[in-house]
Amino acid sequence: MEEYLPLIIQLVSGAVGGNLAGKLMKNFSLGTLWNSVVGILGGGLGGTVLGMLGLGGAEAAEAASSTELSSILGSVAGGGVGGGILMAIIGAVKNAMNK
Repeated sequence: MEEYLPLIIQLVSGAVGGNLAGKLMKNFSLGTLWNSVVGILGGGLGGTVLGMLGLGGAEAAEAASSTELSSILGSVAGGGVGGGILMAIIGAVKNAMNK
């Protein structure tokens, strides 16, 4: 179970990041459900990208022998930022298509 903890943290953080972005940018919001779904996808992608860049994420957390605070914070940051960014991009595309 511990090997899945960083991924779970990234997905939950992504959902939070997607909803936070939706609250801050109301014109891009997709609604709570879709903000969460897109945020979860963005959270997984954000954590993966950060891990590929060597800046944390799942790969760094898996390399740690125990769950360290820095790996948890890396997962939270990667997931939250990734979720917020993807939600904003999809919200902007949706708005552009509706015009």
